[in-house]
Amino acid sequence: MCGITGFTGKQPALPFLLQGLSKLEYRGYDSAGVTLVNSKKLTTWKTKGRLSELEKLLEKELPQSCGIGHTRWATHGVPSNMNAHPHMNEEGTISVVHNGIVENYTTLKEELIQVGYHFHSDTDSEVIVQLLDFYYKKKPVMKEALQKTIRHLEGSYALCITTIFEPNTIYVAKKESPMVLGRSKEGTFCASDAPALLAYTKEILPLQDGETAILNKDGLEVFDSKGRPIEPRYITFPYDIQSAQKGGYDSYMLKEIHEQPSAIRETLRGRFRGNQIILPKIEELEIDWNSIYNTVFIACGTAYHACIYANTIYQRYTGKMSYVMPASEFRYCDPAVDEHTLCIFVSQSGETADTLAALKLARAKGCVTVSVVNVLGSSIARQSDAVLYTAAGPEIAVASTKAYTTQLVLLHVLILKLAQLYGIRVKGIGKLIKDLKRLPELVEETLANDKTVKKYAGMLKDEHDAYFIGRQLDYPSALEGALKLKEVSYVHADAYYAGELKHGPIALIEKNTVVIALATQPEIASKTISNIKETVARGARVILITDQDMEAKEFKYVIRIPDMEPQLRVIPVAVLTQLIAYYAAKEKGCDIDKPRNLAKSVTVE
Repeated sequence: MCGITGFTGKQPALPFLLQGLSKLEYRGYDSAGVTLVNSKKLTTWKTKGRLSELEKLLEKELPQSCGIGHTRWATHGVPSNMNAHPHMNEEGTISVVHNGIVENYTTLKEELIQVGYHFHSDTDSEVIVQLLDFYYKKKPVMKEALQKTIRHLEGSYALCITTIFEPNTIYVAKKESPMVLGRSKEGTFCASDAPALLAYTKEILPLQDGETAILNKDGLEVFDSKGRPIEPRYITFPYDIQSAQKGGYDSYMLKEIHEQPSAIRETLRGRFRGNQIILPKIEELEIDWNSIYNTVFIACGTAYHACIYANTIYQRYTGKMSYVMPASEFRYCDPAVDEHTLCIFVSQSGETADTLAALKLARAKGCVTVSVVNVLGSSIARQSDAVLYTAAGPEIAVASTKAYTTQLVLLHVLILKLAQLYGIRVKGIGKLIKDLKRLPELVEETLANDKTVKKYAGMLKDEHDAYFIGRQLDYPSALEGALKLKEVSYVHADAYYAGELKHGPIALIEKNTVVIALATQPEIASKTISNIKETVARGARVILITDQDMEAKEFKYVIRIPDMEPQLRVIPVAVLTQLIAYYAAKEKGCDIDKPRNLAKSVTVE
């Protein structure tokens, strides 16, 4: 996920580019760059780090009236000056910025190298500018070169292109990555999101998938996927700049909850070929998989809950020994691990101090190490034998939402792959993969319960305590739901195995106590329902989250998740408990995005 800006008009372009990038820095902050154009040359400045580092390189006044800008969230190639955008062709006549993922970039790169092209970065994006150059040299018409180029791109993209051959023009294309256009008396604009435009115009044109556009200082043209002109469809954007940065939501947490369908879709992109799991970094490990006798899942906080889920799935699918341990404990317990142990580390930031220390210990003991992280080039990623990246993009809110659900999804894919490497056939894998692919739509369907969740969460407004219960795969969901509620609303929340209530915790239940009960696993749901009835008999108000088939007439507050394989129901349940926490915090007037005493990345012990 990256931020793009572009301007061509009757005044200097740089002020728009920089203010736009500052509004979009939530989309990425590994590196930043701009290209400014005149009839003689393209001038590019780019650097690793935040936008402030780029600003140090720029002169105070640069007169060029056409340019493009980029702030990057790295997906291919570590954050570096060379991997930063914009990317240029060899002659320095074409410059491109890109948001998205080119899934077939390796194939395209090899084909271009065979015809004499040289590459200078590790990014997938550089193939785009080289492919543009290839087609432009065959026929020097940029519109046609762009159409031919995007036909070859598999994956997602939002593109802005400038060239010295048309120094007042920007070419734009979009597929599955956001791009909005704008116009005013001063010129025309493009950006990844509306906040970059709102200081200049409120007349916004969202580009649709497959469409391209040509911007010049006097206006813009839009074309369909076959290159035919279409009528621009402007809308008047109703939000101010501050609310627009949050996509119209009143907090980043709510925005990020609603970004989960997209984040899951990007995380799963390119992972399947029929029933085969495609994880090249795992396949490339030079180990005898039959020599792995033990597996350990290691993480902290929310990521630890993802590991509890993964541990259960791993044992079910593989029948092998495994366990899960908090990183803060693993690093001090002198664990019985060796070269026959696979250690799987999970971290959003890839910099979590306890997890990094646990990784170093595992490596010292000869373990095979695999990490699941969200930040390319992070310390945990660099020091693991293999790394898998979620595609959640930057999370601004401290409480993790989309990072957690993408961890759940990618861990599930990893475990299916490990089963294949062990020579184990997972029962019903075809249906599992089908439902994994459907998850973005199923999460969207879950989010449609928003109003019901808001109503039920109102029960927590004056509560000091709440309890989450569940069995089997519902238990990690209970743990994570309780953590979210504690983090953002400051309601004391505990999670228990439902069957353990009678062994002590039920003493806490009294009249009007709020219990969030999870009953989504068919093999154990009836037992969970019996446990829930025990709380109702003692006066509890129960919010029941269950599947489509469970009989629940005797419960007043019920939320049903979409129909899917039981092993995947943890994902919509996570979304619902995130919404419960959000609305409870909103009712209490809490600072949702910045809870007290918490930090986003825990880089100290």
